[in-house]
Amino acid sequence: MGVIPTLVKLLGIHCHNAALTEMCLVAFGNLAELESSKEQFASTNIAEELVKLFKKQIEHDKREMIFEVLAPLAENDAIKLQLVEAGLVECLLEIVQQKVDSNKEDDVAELKTASDLMVLLLLGDESMQKLFEGGKGSVFQRVLSWIPSNNHQLQLAGALAIANFARNDGNCIHMVDNGIVEKLMDLLDRHVEDGNVTVQHAALSALRNLAIPVVNKAKMLSAGVTETVLKFLKSEMPPVQFKLLGTLRMLIDAQEAAEQLGKNAKLVERLVEWCEAKDHAGVMGESNRLLSALIRHSKSKDVIKTIVQSGGIKHLVTMATSEHVIMQNEALVALALIAALELGPAEKDLASAQLVQILHRLLADERSAPEIKYNSMVLICALMGSESLYKEVQDLAFLDVVSKLRSHENKSVAQQASLTEQRLTVES
Repeated sequence: MGVIPTLVKLLGIHCHNAALTEMCLVAFGNLAELESSKEQFASTNIAEELVKLFKKQIEHDKREMIFEVLAPLAENDAIKLQLVEAGLVECLLEIVQQKVDSNKEDDVAELKTASDLMVLLLLGDESMQKLFEGGKGSVFQRVLSWIPSNNHQLQLAGALAIANFARNDGNCIHMVDNGIVEKLMDLLDRHVEDGNVTVQHAALSALRNLAIPVVNKAKMLSAGVTETVLKFLKSEMPPVQFKLLGTLRMLIDAQEAAEQLGKNAKLVERLVEWCEAKDHAGVMGESNRLLSALIRHSKSKDVIKTIVQSGGIKHLVTMATSEHVIMQNEALVALALIAALELGPAEKDLASAQLVQILHRLLADERSAPEIKYNSMVLICALMGSESLYKEVQDLAFLDVVSKLRSHENKSVAQQASLTEQRLTVES
């Protein structure tokens, strides 16, 4: 019925009437919860009106009322940008500056609300890029100064803000070149013993995002990021474990780094333990992917030995049955490297994890993706180097399944099927 634009106009005309203003805010607070109403708010000048009103308020209670409307509205990306353009960020930064040293309950609450809202504004791509201003923006610089502060809430907001700025390669590269990694590592160092879990999680999220561009990986490795991150191996908090694993996985594309980490028995043992974290699918998935990545990127016998000794083989075999094709494929490639480089030591574990039966199932299943079929056949050929595993292959009539794949529509699969058939025929 068009109530929203009417109310916004009223607020603009009667902004000096405290009772009416308050009534408008209560109504906005209730309306703003609906998704459809956010879109309607975005086509009014609500952002401008609220920021204007906010600047005039001195009392904590009045400002809190405005915050309660701003928070749900700022979930809408168009309104995020309007709020940034209306100058809300400057108001928020001012509040932070005024309240940072206060212990009064109201001030602590307002500092949290202001810094949380600041992070929320950075979740929109356009509003984030506008505030980044090529890394020269005064807002970006102010947020940077939160990270070394002694206030946990500001450290948290600062790290979350960096994680949000680090959503595209250009920003990530600029920030790494300008020393953000060292600031985040210092922050993490302050939270190793009995640290604040939310700060740990936020700082690790930021590092993980920063490690995505290829050019940043080597810089971050030489800055000592892996050493800092490994200090949190003992964490019992799944969100911290999840980000720690993600950060390491982003960093180990280089052979040297993968080899160094893959020979770290403490890390590998912890990964194997987390591969069984049934209650935390994210941690379980990331641990499996990191185990596989250590083998794929290092191609090292020592790394494989470490993983065999820690009991990691069975997890890689289970990962080959994942519902995610990308994880299945990563597992099969890692297993093929194990079979090619260190089949002897891994033989028993591969057999007891029923690898051969699983490969038969993957090849016989019409729903398996072409790359899964291809890598399963590569792996079958590699397993022929083991007498006991080869006996299992013979017992399972692989020839029937493989010869059917010779006419597969995917050329690589068809070629690999011909090669595998030849190997199976010659060997038998």
